[in-house]
Amino acid sequence: MSVLRRYAGLAALLTGVGLRRLVSYRADFLVGVGAFALRVVLHALLLGVIYRHVTDIAGWTFREAVLLLGVAMLVRGLDHAFTDQLWELGRKLVLRGELVRYLVRPVHPLFSLLSERFCYPEGIGEAVAGLAVIGYAAGGLDLDLDPTRIAVFAVLLLAGALVLAAVKLLLAALAFWTTTSLQVMTAVYELADTARYPLDVFPWPARALLTSLLPFALTGFVPADHLLHGPSALTWLAVPISAALTLLALRVWSLGVRRFEAVGP
Repeated sequence: MSVLRRYAGLAALLTGVGLRRLVSYRADFLVGVGAFALRVVLHALLLGVIYRHVTDIAGWTFREAVLLLGVAMLVRGLDHAFTDQLWELGRKLVLRGELVRYLVRPVHPLFSLLSERFCYPEGIGEAVAGLAVIGYAAGGLDLDLDPTRIAVFAVLLLAGALVLAAVKLLLAALAFWTTTSLQVMTAVYELADTARYPLDVFPWPARALLTSLLPFALTGFVPADHLLHGPSALTWLAVPISAALTLLALRVWSLGVRRFEAVGP
């Protein structure tokens, strides 16, 4: 418990540092928020163009599709705000031997790595934009928002963010064997955009992939579907799947750190 309290205190401290950094560099924060706000607007406009010609897509109306978009943006924003430093692991930290500075600090090296970008401005901007879109979409929907459904929805949001973080860590940790894994990270992470679309629009092999090996459906579709239609089988599988994927990613990270040698190119 003392270890947990220590890391909780450090996380709170570093989050405060991140928030103070936002205050100090307001222009960066506003640019990040603005960029993701524009991105959301463009996605919403695209949905609007599509729904001018159809009444629904796989049973999802325009407002429901917009809500799904907002949920996917919110989940990705939560991940982006706290784990974006993993891209540096895949890009250069192993290749240049720079990871060593995280290994000599008196905290867990993964925590030390992630803490350098706590409260990343672009992630906060994405999360804020996602919340705004959810609020807009919910205003035109008759949602049954009882406390239980809201509580489960919150858990699903966290499980979805954990999935994104775990996939990112798993792919970034491949750099321990390949020296760099940025290309594969970028390629696989592009699939996360599928979270913005109803799962039923994909053929069954893609649905199987997006709910198992690369469960990106948990980062958008599953929490949005629960909010709109109530619990399903995937609702109850979300936490076990995200936990299993996280344990796998941590195991690969641990194996990689053991073989790491602080030697640059």
